[in-house]
Amino acid sequence: MTIQHNPNDLSHVIEADRAHIWHHLLQHKALETTDPRIIVEGKGIRVWDAAGREFLDAVSGGVWTVNVGYGRESIADAVRDQLVKMNYFAAAAGSIPGSLFAEMLLDKMPGLSRVYWANSGSEANEKVFKMVRQISARHHKGLKSKILYRERDYHGTTIGVLAACGQPQRAEQYGPFPTGFVEVPHCLEYRAQWDLTGEAYGRRAADAIEEVILREGPETVGLLCLEPITAGGGVITPPPGYWERVQEICAKYEILLHIDEVVCGLGRTGTWFGYQNYGVKPDFVTMAKGLASGYAAISACVTSERVFEMFKDDPSDPMSYFRDISTFGGCAAGPAAAIENMRIIENEKLLENTVKMGERLMGNLQALKDKHAVIGDVRGLGLFQGAELVADRATKEPVNEKLAAAVVAEAGARGVIIGVTNRSLPGLNNTLCLSPALIATPDDIDEITEAIDGALTKVFG
Repeated sequence: MTIQHNPNDLSHVIEADRAHIWHHLLQHKALETTDPRIIVEGKGIRVWDAAGREFLDAVSGGVWTVNVGYGRESIADAVRDQLVKMNYFAAAAGSIPGSLFAEMLLDKMPGLSRVYWANSGSEANEKVFKMVRQISARHHKGLKSKILYRERDYHGTTIGVLAACGQPQRAEQYGPFPTGFVEVPHCLEYRAQWDLTGEAYGRRAADAIEEVILREGPETVGLLCLEPITAGGGVITPPPGYWERVQEICAKYEILLHIDEVVCGLGRTGTWFGYQNYGVKPDFVTMAKGLASGYAAISACVTSERVFEMFKDDPSDPMSYFRDISTFGGCAAGPAAAIENMRIIENEKLLENTVKMGERLMGNLQALKDKHAVIGDVRGLGLFQGAELVADRATKEPVNEKLAAAVVAEAGARGVIIGVTNRSLPGLNNTLCLSPALIATPDDIDEITEAIDGALTKVFG
């Protein structure tokens, strides 16, 4: 059957979507009475839906991905040219864009030397966990297999990485999970577990990790997995002193350090990677979203040479190497897009712009905090920021998450798409999340915060 599509009439597309698409993160009962959202075009920092409505996208594609903005013909051309020449071959072999982008990428990551290609952030993180388990089997007689993760952090959607999920609602109903994953406390000073502030709080939050290690037994712990800045758990920037102490602890107990840069990677915080703001020297770094700004599927697990050498052995041993595959890690579109994506960030000085626009955004959010008592805290770095909404500043009681969702809806009605922590933390889905493309201008930043200002006034008075 041939299906005809009139580009000027999207009614058939809407009905086909309603009839056939299983959307991400959506309760479909609502679509029995409302149309699904169809985004039909994007240019720069703006998108248009099927009804012709224009929106400023302050969340880079809804999930912190389109770092260089929409409509980049040079990326599309690079992908097209590569696919015509060589679209795919299993990653047991190499490719020209894969090799060249690995070289470009590692040039931005001193101390790291190897890239394992995959196609999603969840998959990249799963690779790290598998590597650690194989290192445990090959070099520690099965010990040092436990993986520590942090409360409020998130690392993906597979059963394996959900075992390391610090957001209970995301993992709910999907167990039982693999064993050997252990949670450590969060480091959000605004909701401090100890009566300390600043560097004292930061070091104490890190010391809590050591307490977990000692409880579990240092000889059993192989990996500490952390986001450089907690993303979906509330945009949590680590307090001073935290990362310095974390590294001391990992070195003391010979624990490998894994930084999940799926959100922060490729410029989001004003540096190439979030961990580079804190002087961290990781053993593993994973990345995805901004790696190609959503123009092609790509993710990577980057390791130190020390980790890589743990898998080199006599070729006659069939169990010695990393026995893993990512089918679409062999697709050449991803690294081809990523090369051009990185070139754009460099040539257009988007890291510098991110720092400047991040300062403007933070200043605007602080002004909103002064105006609206419902904002309890603002935090973040670069173009990755959040505002936590509270019913009472004195007690820090979170607002009902329906009210936080109402702010998002009202901002959307004013033409700006913003985000909010969502079905992640029971009682704490109350942080507005902002991550506009790195190309944002002062006028864009002001438009975002003006929409939030109006939305807060409408919802809370």
